[in-house]
Amino acid sequence: MARVRVEPSGVEFDVGPAESVAEAAWRQDVTWPTKCYGQAECMVCFVKVVDGELSTVPPDDDELHAMRTKMPRRLRTPLTRLACRLRVTGDGVVLEKKGVN
Repeated sequence: MARVRVEPSGVEFDVGPAESVAEAAWRQDVTWPTKCYGQAECMVCFVKVVDGELSTVPPDDDELHAMRTKMPRRLRTPLTRLACRLRVTGDGVVLEKKGVN
C-alpha cells in the first residue's frame, strides 16, 4: 500500500498496487468528484501531481488520449493526471484536487 495526500483538504488515504487513486478514495469513503466513475470520460477527476511524481506510474496511451481529446488544453500540463487512471508505487505522492473530503 502507498499513502497519498490530497491538498488543499489534507485528506490522506492508502492506495493498493492494483487500484487507481480514485478507486482507493471511493473504497475508503473519501469523496472524489466524478461523473463517469472511472471510465476516463468526464475529466472531472483530474488532479495535479504536486510532489512524488517518481512514485507514480506514467500515464498509458488511453489516459493520454482521453486527456488530449476530452480535456481543455488550458488544463493539460505534464503533471495533470486522471485520478481514475493514476496508480502509485510508493509513499509521498501529493495531489492537488478541490472537492475531496
